[in-house]
Amino acid sequence: MSAHDSHTGPVKTPAQLAWLSFFSFVIPVFVIIGLVNFVVRSDKPAVDTVDAELAKAERIQKVGSVRLYDPANPPADEPAAAAPVVAAAAPAAQTAEGLYNSACAACHAAGVAGAPKFGDAAAWSARIATGIDTLVASVVNGKGAMPPKGGSAASEEEIKATVQYMVDAAK
Repeated sequence: MSAHDSHTGPVKTPAQLAWLSFFSFVIPVFVIIGLVNFVVRSDKPAVDTVDAELAKAERIQKVGSVRLYDPANPPADEPAAAAPVVAAAAPAAQTAEGLYNSACAACHAAGVAGAPKFGDAAAWSARIATGIDTLVASVVNGKGAMPPKGGSAASEEEIKATVQYMVDAAK
């Protein structure tokens, strides 16, 4: 055995090379054709029976939706017991302390963004001098970093009571 024989490949004759070349190109082509047929093949209705607008609407329909309704008066298409209830109820009146804790304390407890701290007489004295109506107007309209109504959905009467609660704590 010579040194040259150890370096030869499995193809020994020109006929083997021809068959190898043929199958190297033909088999992948048939595999690709088979894959394409598999991908595009499906049970498609005849062209005449398809409503194009309906098909388009089905393709682009929303994934989900939110339905708000009164639990006492559910929609006719959904039974009351099985219906998920998401009702937008009118907000209940809050106490001055409750509104302070839910909307105002986030900034006024720590003095965030220049908000006068709760109970700090020195910080509140100049503001108290302007009058309760001016303070209430500042809260209702927003001032500086404070959003209108302090970011709450409170009524003007609830805001006035909460402002009075904060003023009383600063005296």
